[in-house]
Amino acid sequence: MQSAAFLDRGLHRRLVDGLYLEAMVMADEARSYFDGGSALDDGIADPLRRVAFACESLKVTTRLMHVIAWLLSQRAWQRGEIGDMDLMDEKYRLGRAAETDGAVAADFPFAARSLIEASQELYHRVGRLQDRMDIMMRPATMADANPARALFDRLQSAF
Repeated sequence: MQSAAFLDRGLHRRLVDGLYLEAMVMADEARSYFDGGSALDDGIADPLRRVAFACESLKVTTRLMHVIAWLLSQRAWQRGEIGDMDLMDEKYRLGRAAETDGAVAADFPFAARSLIEASQELYHRVGRLQDRMDIMMRPATMADANPARALFDRLQSAF
């Protein structure tokens, strides 16, 4: 395995710090919205819709906590608290989070839909970053020396 040291630590730090700030702000907004009784104010009085709303609030929270945990692991790596090989350990990887069914969230208030969509988008961005880091850190093999294979891998990672 290549060392993770080939990563530009300054760029990595700025990227992780920016994502961390975004995740923490979003987590605070989600907490304020979902815990603040806004659902009742926004007309979610039907018991079944309230249960669906509560489930979606848990999904948003779970996504954000997985993102924050992953970013904290990246910070620990930056500070040398965990090694390059540790980054591949499952406990330091982005946890799985359930997707929101668009049909369920379609009739939620705008603020709820915005938080749901923003948390999913952030979660997917961090997932793509982790995937890209995995590609960069995998062991070099003969297949990697093939220029056609390298081009195929670049195209695949772009989409």
